[in-house]
Amino acid sequence: MPVKWLMHFQPNQGTTLTSQVMTEACAVAESFPGVSRDGRWRSSMTFYRAVPRDQSLPQPSDLPRDLIGISLHDLPNEFLFVMRSQRLILRAQSSVQTVIDKLQSYKGRFFINFEGVQYKWGDFKLRIGKCLYNPNESLRGIVMEVEYLPLSSMDKSQRVMEEFYEIWREAVASKLLAGQFINTEVNFSEYGLGDSYTPQHTAVLYGMCVVQVIASSNKNQ
Repeated sequence: MPVKWLMHFQPNQGTTLTSQVMTEACAVAESFPGVSRDGRWRSSMTFYRAVPRDQSLPQPSDLPRDLIGISLHDLPNEFLFVMRSQRLILRAQSSVQTVIDKLQSYKGRFFINFEGVQYKWGDFKLRIGKCLYNPNESLRGIVMEVEYLPLSSMDKSQRVMEEFYEIWREAVASKLLAGQFINTEVNFSEYGLGDSYTPQHTAVLYGMCVVQVIASSNKNQ
């Protein structure tokens, strides 16, 4: 699986995030020579809370309290779970969501959708999208997923991804956007993940990125 980086837009201090940032970020991507639109994309995330069967009894201490379910745009038939406190990732068929609903062990606490425009630029795919908080679809952030198609090794792709990141940051600065894109950095080894990139890496990236997006959103409200 090709290596991906995930970035979120951090507005300048005192600046309110609006949909205009999404428009401006897409304009930056479309200014790259040879870039082309490649459809739309959508991923989603569910934050679950444990539901004890007997509310009068204490909740088991080993029951994950921060269970996150992630549906990725390029894996429509799968569903990934991230348990950050336990540093665990589970990969399942998308039908597992129905099983969870029937067992009633966990209940969706809130939902976040990532949706936007996809671009193809040489060996890169760029996905720029809004981070929308359900149920009212309020805008919480802007993200960009960067995929480098030739390589699945994070070590071997590190230099070219860093070079792209610098090109992108310079392009954003030249367009005078009211903020900057921050790369999501994760210690994948804490989750038992190696150098070869997998969907589990992407799930961890989204789990970490959304925390930063929400923190940035709350700070600028």
